[in-house]
Amino acid sequence: MKLAFQLAYKNLVGAGLRSWLNVGILAFTFIVIIFFNAYLDGWNLQAQRESIKWEYGHGQLRHQDYDPLDPFSINEAHGKLNASQSENLTTVLIQQASLYPEGRMVSVLMKGIDSDQKILELPTEAFAKSDANIPALIGKRMASSNKLEVGDQLLLRWRDKNGTFDAAEITIADIFETDVTSVDAGQIWVPIERLWNMTGLRGEATYFIASENYSHSPLDKWYFKSQAELLKQLQEIIEMKSASSSILYFLLLGIALLAIFDTQVLSIFRRQKEIGTYIALGMTRWQVVQLFTVEGSMYSILASIVGTIIGIPIFWYFSTFGIGMPEYVTQQDMGVTIAQRIYPAFTIGLIMGTIALVVLSATIVSFIPSRNIAKMDPVDALKGKVQ
Repeated sequence: MKLAFQLAYKNLVGAGLRSWLNVGILAFTFIVIIFFNAYLDGWNLQAQRESIKWEYGHGQLRHQDYDPLDPFSINEAHGKLNASQSENLTTVLIQQASLYPEGRMVSVLMKGIDSDQKILELPTEAFAKSDANIPALIGKRMASSNKLEVGDQLLLRWRDKNGTFDAAEITIADIFETDVTSVDAGQIWVPIERLWNMTGLRGEATYFIASENYSHSPLDKWYFKSQAELLKQLQEIIEMKSASSSILYFLLLGIALLAIFDTQVLSIFRRQKEIGTYIALGMTRWQVVQLFTVEGSMYSILASIVGTIIGIPIFWYFSTFGIGMPEYVTQQDMGVTIAQRIYPAFTIGLIMGTIALVVLSATIVSFIPSRNIAKMDPVDALKGKVQ
């Protein structure tokens, strides 16, 4: 095997530009596969962290009638829990309302939340600092789309538990910035005590956000969605994106492997005398097959080395400074958490797995034409007859 590697290396070096073209194509493919996979992994990890910090906590205990995708059921989807059952839970009550900024009517979701909650990153401490009758928190997207600033007062209209319309002025106590659009766009957060008084739904909640110390037991009219279940939709979106991107990977890898295959076919055709000489010197046919297979696989080994040398500074730069996303993407409410800068996750497992994929693929592609050597007649090969 050592002799095979030595001969293969000398043959590759002797081939000159042809070898480096194959190595360059494989190295480019190697870098692209790692970069795009790291990009998607980084997006996934960032989105999961932000969703947990801003919306999901360690799970949600939801009322049986609550469906986030059904706006017609939101006003009626609420209930009560005993004080002992609500331990390690943060209360959230949702009601539909209408906001009137600058004389326009905007439909919003009015969400009440505990002022002293510590589970989510929402700056609910601003409620206590405000002396307004109804202090409110809104996200940057909500503020931008309605041209609102901290301290603005505007009219809010809602229905109470009897269906009677009521209205009052709210004051913007703080504007928070988050990558999670589902807690920002079209939503207003107010203290849960104020919302209970406004609607008459004292002690009721649409869902509860669990802390890390919460231990769930079955409850009538309530169901628990774990952190993994809440993140499942996001993971499915990332996996779907990864599957579509894999077409590019396999296309690039296929082009690189085709170049290696053609090189091996041409090499065997042109080096028949050399093959006959190897057999005449005592090498078996399968040893010669092994030599040409190793020679082809060394393209991938050199490509991995070259790709690593070129890729390390590229990977370091993007993992440190991130990839900026267009503002129109991050500011739109698409239901997907997208950060303003995504930091690719270049892991050892990803790099080693890609190296293994490239090397294994190149080895298989090199073996396919090389196995024809076993059928050659060494005498005809020495005479230079085409076989």
